Order: sequence, then structure tokens, then C-alpha cells
Amino acid sequence: MSSVTVTTPAQADSVWVVGDRITFLGEVPGTALSLLEVEVPPGSGTPPHTHASPELFRVLSGEVTFGIFATTPPHEVVARAGTVVTVPPHAAHNYRNTGSQAAAMTVVLDRSMVEFFRDLGRRQAPAGGPPSEAEIAEVMAACVRHQIRLLPSPPP
Repeated sequence: MSSVTVTTPAQADSVWVVGDRITFLGEVPGTALSLLEVEVPPGSGTPPHTHASPELFRVLSGEVTFGIFATTPPHEVVARAGTVVTVPPHAAHNYRNTGSQAAAMTVVLDRSMVEFFRDLGRRQAPAGGPPSEAEIAEVMAACVRHQIRLLPSPPP
């Protein structure tokens, strides 16, 4: 018999993945799904990529620009508080905070992505600014280990 789990903000485990803070809020019992919160500072985000895990994003605060590369032509959507973005498995996408304030999202995704974040995550907050060559190399290696395919960035 399973029991009810309650996680307070003080109990939730967090790591930094490059510039974003990832907080692990819990798992949906009997599934491979997990709930995370992602804090995205201005200028931070992900490169275009694909992976097997579906994702469901709900923007809590700020603005997050999602690139959707699985369509022709590719396009971007600016998501504000309350907006939900659903990404199916293997759909090419990215996100970034193009605003001047920090953004926050809750994200439902597969355990495989949680393993990626835990593998790549660091306990110390980053110094700020763009990622270093060493950080980029770490991200690339983790992507290979977790079957995440990085895509070329689209032209501006």
C-alpha cells in the first residue's frame, strides 16, 4: 500500500542546470511522470533539442519564449503566466527567457528527464553570464548519455 506524500518548498531538492534552477517536487505514483519547477533567469534557456520524454509546461510567472521547430515554418510562442505548452515525444523545441524578469514554470515530464537534470545539475548557483566552454562540454556529454539530440540553432 502506498502512502500520501507531502513536499513543502523547504523539503524539495533543487539543482542548477547551467542557468536554470530545477526543483524536484514529486512523482506521480504508478507512472514514470515527475513534477518539477523551473526558474529561468533573463537570458537563460535551452538550445533547440528533441528527446523521448513528452513535456507539459505551465508558466507561473514572467515570460518564456518557446521555439517550436516541429512545424514548417518553425515559429515562436511567447507564453505568459497561466499559459500551458504541451510538447509530444521527439518534437523539436526549446525555451528561453527573453524578458527582463525571472520566469517560473511547473513542468510534468518523464523520469528520464529527471535523471538528465540530476546528472547534469550542480548544487551551487552559477556565476551568471553565458555558459563557459567547460559547461557546454558537460551539457553535450550529458545529452549523449541521456539520448537528447541537440539541433542547430535557427537563424535569427
